[in-house]
Amino acid sequence: MPREQGRKFIAQNKKARHDYSILDTYEVGLVLTGTEVKSLRAGRASLVDGFATVDDGEVWLQHVHIPEYTEGTWNNHTPRRKRKILMHRSEIEKLIGKTKEGGLTLVPLDLYFKDGKVKATLALAKGKKTYDKRQDLAERDSRREMERAFGRYVKGRR
Repeated sequence: MPREQGRKFIAQNKKARHDYSILDTYEVGLVLTGTEVKSLRAGRASLVDGFATVDDGEVWLQHVHIPEYTEGTWNNHTPRRKRKILMHRSEIEKLIGKTKEGGLTLVPLDLYFKDGKVKATLALAKGKKTYDKRQDLAERDSRREMERAFGRYVKGRR
């Protein structure tokens, strides 16, 4: 049986990019049970309320919802349990320093399979204020309107 190659996305946290300014991203591994992996292979997960914390030199992913595996038996996993994140020690040390500064948080952006293993993209992020969100929306709308006008100009419709 050939090994899985490439990336297969499971879930994305689109709201995180709206609510936070992304400063840095890390590709991390997760410690999961067998039923969690099987549930993820079915493409079921939610990152909406998820965040990561650093406790005693280890990084933990919390409030990420991976539903119970439908074919699982009595040893099925709990959907919102704390999951350990696998990172290099040097990266963890940097994260400890940056999260202690204040105002910064760790947010999962997406979950995916990479060469058969479950990976996540973890972002070091700063929360946006309401006016920042409004400004980003206005900027995106104006950019879109300029592209439309340019497209009409190119096509000769003015």
